[in-house]
Amino acid sequence: MIPRYTPPALAALWSEDARWSRWLAVELAVTDVLAEDGLVPKDAAVRMRKNSRFDGAAIDRYEAVSRHDVIAFTQSVGDSLGEDKRFLHLGLTSYDVVDTALSLALVEAGNLILAKLADLRSALYDQAVKHKLTLMPGRTHGVHAEPITFGLVLAGYVAECDRAKTRLEGAIEEVRVGKLSGAVGTYPSITPEQEERVLSRLGLRAETIATQVIPRDRHAAYVGTLAITAGLCERLALEVRLLAHSEVEELYEPFKEGQRGSSAMPHKKNPVTAENICGLARLMRSYAGAALENQALWHERDISHSSVERVILSDATALAFYMLDKCAWMAREWRVDVQKMRENVKRDRGLMGSGQLLTALRLAGIDDDDIYKRVQAHALASREGGPTILERARADEGIVKALGDKLDAIFDDEAVLGRVEIAMGRIGSGVVK
Repeated sequence: MIPRYTPPALAALWSEDARWSRWLAVELAVTDVLAEDGLVPKDAAVRMRKNSRFDGAAIDRYEAVSRHDVIAFTQSVGDSLGEDKRFLHLGLTSYDVVDTALSLALVEAGNLILAKLADLRSALYDQAVKHKLTLMPGRTHGVHAEPITFGLVLAGYVAECDRAKTRLEGAIEEVRVGKLSGAVGTYPSITPEQEERVLSRLGLRAETIATQVIPRDRHAAYVGTLAITAGLCERLALEVRLLAHSEVEELYEPFKEGQRGSSAMPHKKNPVTAENICGLARLMRSYAGAALENQALWHERDISHSSVERVILSDATALAFYMLDKCAWMAREWRVDVQKMRENVKRDRGLMGSGQLLTALRLAGIDDDDIYKRVQAHALASREGGPTILERARADEGIVKALGDKLDAIFDDEAVLGRVEIAMGRIGSGVVK
């Protein structure tokens, strides 16, 4: 991932030094267990843990010759071990180390992303509470539908955050596995019991059935979950973009002092952060597609997935972290035009009450098709100007006869406020039940 979209925490996690450190952690955990079982001298294991080092420049030199990164790594570490180097990488195939260490990275990255998801959830919840009674038009197909509150809109995103948390926790657990079962998963050197002991030290479980690698459905589920989480960010960002339209002007992403929206038009305050998030969501979905393609490998393994994962796993985790961080910042700092939201409700001249009018008339026993046509005629005429739909309904003897003094309540835009508390109660201050 380019530096622009790589948070420092994720850059550090996926750095070459961090990757080699994870490889070394796996190698030394194996040596420790083999020493416990008398297969490696205990004093050698102690010395190896004390003395083992790797050198990035040396790894590069060795790899230029061997064209094999794990061999180059073990050669570099071996340089620091003297005679004890014969106990390094004992009984292991390369992907015993690589895949197990990769799982460590994915778990750590997932936990960092979970923390950012919690930040977004907190920001949205605070805004939902603040605006639970802020009346605004509800929209379907981009057209006014019925009144809603901005708090209720945001409560939906809070609930989605809770689902994303459950989903991401599951994806992290799915990749919390390692394997030390050899070239085709048959345990020629390391026993299943030794594997479990090593992996327990690393905070992992043993893969149920491995080939030379951990099956890639686990990684596909992980990246797919990140893409769905990015979809949450995209949906929120798209809402900001739509509500910022000049014809709407209800919500604006943060615009800081000194910021410029356009080199040519000084009046512009473009929703650039929201647009950025929407664009990155497209990239995230492409990573999910690539992860799905990686599931099918030849027999017990080919290497076609490796080059793909060197790009998508670091990039996908970095983007997920970045997008959640930007969304949380946007939600905490955006500007809500409460007055404009209310004005847009009133400007609709009661049309958003047409559905309630239709329901009330049906309950009063008027024929469905007939009453739909009558309400629609009043609504469409009102949209063109002149009397409001309420005024037209009051002039309709059939409607007045059926509903009488119920009309004012039907067209009360603020009636929704009394029902918001129920939905808000469902998200509480923690995870939705």
